[in-house]
Amino acid sequence: MIQDMENNKIPKGSIDLVGFGRLGLRTGINLIQIHRGGPAKITVIDGQKISESDIIFLLKGAEVGTYKSDFLKEISTHKKEFREVVSITEDINEDNLDLISGDVVVIEIAGGNTIPTAANIIKKAHENGSKTIGTAGIFGIGDEEIVVKDISEFDDSNPVVEELRKEGIVKDHMLISTNTFIRDSIPITPYVLDDIANIITKEALKLLIEKNNE
Repeated sequence: MIQDMENNKIPKGSIDLVGFGRLGLRTGINLIQIHRGGPAKITVIDGQKISESDIIFLLKGAEVGTYKSDFLKEISTHKKEFREVVSITEDINEDNLDLISGDVVVIEIAGGNTIPTAANIIKKAHENGSKTIGTAGIFGIGDEEIVVKDISEFDDSNPVVEELRKEGIVKDHMLISTNTFIRDSIPITPYVLDDIANIITKEALKLLIEKNNE
């Protein structure tokens, strides 16, 4: 009977990781370590290459000049039939939104004004019937309260939330935030990134289970 229960605890469904920088790598490593369940397929979408400043990648054994998204596929030792990692070495834009296909889409893009791109990803994912999760200001030293809730539950004090709302994203999008932003004189520490990645992993798994049970 226990053996039957173990056999039923197999990976199901798929998660897209859109953006695979310092936060994305942490999330990806969490996901490939999940045992007795979790996603059967993880698709990493990022066109950037690893540079000398990508310390977390280098500490994990990556090589400068290689694609970030390829690295998760490289370190995942699962057999393809158990858990497949797919690397797409492209940055998402309005011309390639069809790359979005996961049951759960995790948006962790950074650099410049990413709001319009994030909004397009969310709209495409929702069009597909997928569930989405992203960030809304995650600067911090490590003492900050991390808020996790749907975009509809935020007040009007978070500028990322307000910009997403202007783009038409008003509900059914989970956000994680320290409510601290680039305008504030506070860095992003690895401690905060670890905490945020752990929360994103938990919330993505909840959404995946919800999706698999629909």
